[in-house]
Amino acid sequence: MNRVVFLITVLLAAGTVQAAQLYRWVDDKGRVEWRDTPPPSSAKKVERRTVGGSVIETSELPFSVQQAARNFPLTLYVTDCGEGCTKARAHLHRRGLPFSERNPQADMEAYKKLTNGNLEVPTLFVGRELLKGYEEGAWDAALDNAGYPRSVAGARPAPKPAPAPVKPPAAEPNATPAPATSPAPPAAQ
Repeated sequence: MNRVVFLITVLLAAGTVQAAQLYRWVDDKGRVEWRDTPPPSSAKKVERRTVGGSVIETSELPFSVQQAARNFPLTLYVTDCGEGCTKARAHLHRRGLPFSERNPQADMEAYKKLTNGNLEVPTLFVGRELLKGYEEGAWDAALDNAGYPRSVAGARPAPKPAPAPVKPPAAEPNATPAPATSPAPPAAQ
């Protein structure tokens, strides 16, 4: 019996074992054997079983982040406001925190009510706490107080925005096209 428990424990504890074959049989003396090798030809009542690894499905987020997100959900209100909104979004991505992003322009009246008339962006809600504008120290203090870790293992960096396409200047309707090659500069005297 001890061999059986030991064998099963070893197979389940091995993190690299994806699926192992176990064989159960009754030997010629009537004892039940469990092994990971095929039984001898004299074995009776042979059963072959597949044992999977011991894996518990969990969220990709650590427990501390799950707790903080449940108690103090993060909601970021941003528009295309430039550097402030970009830094605010990047700050949350850098820490690896889950947040919902909303555009206040979608429902301006609701946003005014929510922020007591404040129309400034970016705005971050940490639970019910309102943080107006982006200030790294204040955001870190609020996130720390809510129980969010400074960084989450395996967090991906913020996605870099795609560069804006460069459009050539529009030509005037009556302008003559520029020559294909530029003239040589005058010789120095």
